[in-house]
Amino acid sequence: MKALCLTLAAMTALPVSAGESCTEDAMIVFDGSGSMAEIGFNAIGEPRIVQARQAMRQVLPDIAVLRRLGLVIYGPGGDRTCRNVDLRLRPQWQADTPIISEIEGLRPAGGTALTDGVRLAAETLDYLHTPGAVVLVTDGKETCGGTPCQLAAEFAREAPGLTVHVIGFKVRSDHWDWNTPDTETESVARCLADDTGGQYLNAETVDDLIGALRVTLGCNVFGSLENITAIE
Repeated sequence: MKALCLTLAAMTALPVSAGESCTEDAMIVFDGSGSMAEIGFNAIGEPRIVQARQAMRQVLPDIAVLRRLGLVIYGPGGDRTCRNVDLRLRPQWQADTPIISEIEGLRPAGGTALTDGVRLAAETLDYLHTPGAVVLVTDGKETCGGTPCQLAAEFAREAPGLTVHVIGFKVRSDHWDWNTPDTETESVARCLADDTGGQYLNAETVDDLIGALRVTLGCNVFGSLENITAIE
């Protein structure tokens, strides 16, 4: 099954009725590793972090009135390699301002400890006892020795109420062509979504990322994949 690249055309914000909200908390796990600062992987030469910030600013104010959100960041801090997973915010209402502030202040550095990041997010949700959702935004591979598929199997076995969604943002293979968009490569974290009933979405542009965030964070308030233009 090929990953989907999303367009924003069908994902403009829908009206939200009074009192409509999500019943489960969600944790965002955001990639702040050094690769988010790389330049040269797209035609305009912007680092990934710039477009990721734009998408978060666009999406979070709408989502934060619908559900409690929290934030885990991996990348900067620690020893600047792998001891760098940080719980920045526990789930709370109206979390858009503090989450955006944390992401705006990021200076990407360090390795990609995505497995530890997702585990910390799940533990923050008390995943063994309480249903919840984790949305991982990552641009690449696990580089800190974690085993995302082993974690996925653990979640599937022990925590049927936990759903992990994975957004692969400008994921690149080891041998991609700098002049050709790489829309086929998937993150090694895809199994986290597959094994927990979540969604794996590839995003190449700001609009793609906005659409993916709305689908995975919006509890169907903003529609589902059936309402989105999908490019295989």
